Amino acid sequence: ARPENNITIKLSYVEIYNELMFDLLTDVGVSEQSGDLHIVEDARGAVQVKGLSTVIASSEEEALHVFFQGDTNRHVAEHALNKGSTRSHCVFTIYVESRSRVESNEKVICSKLHLVDLAGSERVKKTGTDGTTLKEASYINKSLSFLEQVVVALGDRNRDHIPYRQSKLTHMLKDSLGGNCKTTMIANIWPEAKMLEETTSTLRFATRMMRVTNDATVNVHLDPQLLIRKYERQIKELKQELAMHNTLANRSQVQYEEYTPDEQKELESKVKMYLEGDLQEMEVVSVRMAYEAFSCFRKLYNELQTELSQRPTRSMAPTAGAGEATQGEPVDRSEATAPREGE
Repeated sequence: ARPENNITIKLSYVEIYNELMFDLLTDVGVSEQSGDLHIVEDARGAVQVKGLSTVIASSEEEALHVFFQGDTNRHVAEHALNKGSTRSHCVFTIYVESRSRVESNEKVICSKLHLVDLAGSERVKKTGTDGTTLKEASYINKSLSFLEQVVVALGDRNRDHIPYRQSKLTHMLKDSLGGNCKTTMIANIWPEAKMLEETTSTLRFATRMMRVTNDATVNVHLDPQLLIRKYERQIKELKQELAMHNTLANRSQVQYEEYTPDEQKELESKVKMYLEGDLQEMEVVSVRMAYEAFSCFRKLYNELQTELSQRPTRSMAPTAGAGEATQGEPVDRSEATAPREGE
């Protein structure tokens, strides 16, 4: 236990049955759910199930109660090898958030522990399944095959693409297989001669899983609400310090807040006087005043442009050129071009 830290535990329990996702901790029964829970990724690449309910547990007893409550909602069937065979993959997730009680900062250390129960692969000739159980076995074997493809790709350093999105299981476990994580696999085998083929297949898969290596680092996030309160406190302290400096420098009238309409009107009149030459210098005492002054310049400029665009344009009269007649003095072109007598 770490008394200097405030630790919050949240739990979720999801079942992947026939490529549909069901919430095992909600008040709505599994038979009444549509199974259309969606997997999304945030900006940091963390995988989340949209709409999945989470339960806060304050003790180990509460966490176990939540787990057993959700476990009773799983799909279970009977076949020749197992009377209580689970027909789905399940992921029980423990979310841990740690905040310091001593330091009043915005840092939050987040951890996520996936406890994954994979349904075992089945050979139909041994289980003797048919109907609905056969369909379930088909989905189980297919998802396990996709999981093995992801594990093989992660173990190959030269692979660029990892096929996480081939199934709901691999997509949900994306950040728990090849992300910022530590992955441990527990392989259950049946040490009997008749199960030698299944045991060998399981051990081969576990060997491939051993080749997947990740470098895990601490997940430190920043609480946005605490950040806002921190920034508000810093702004208040800076304003107080700035006011103290202004008082010591005999600049107590300096304003840093936005101007009121009356103050803007007063500043606009000063800007007009400055532009018309009635005011030789205009002292700028703060950055806020500079912003407001430039806003006044822009406003006056736009008003001038609007006024000029609305003025009527003067029509220019044509200038009389050489050889052209002015109004009221026609020219006889025949006299000008007729040859003289004797020529």
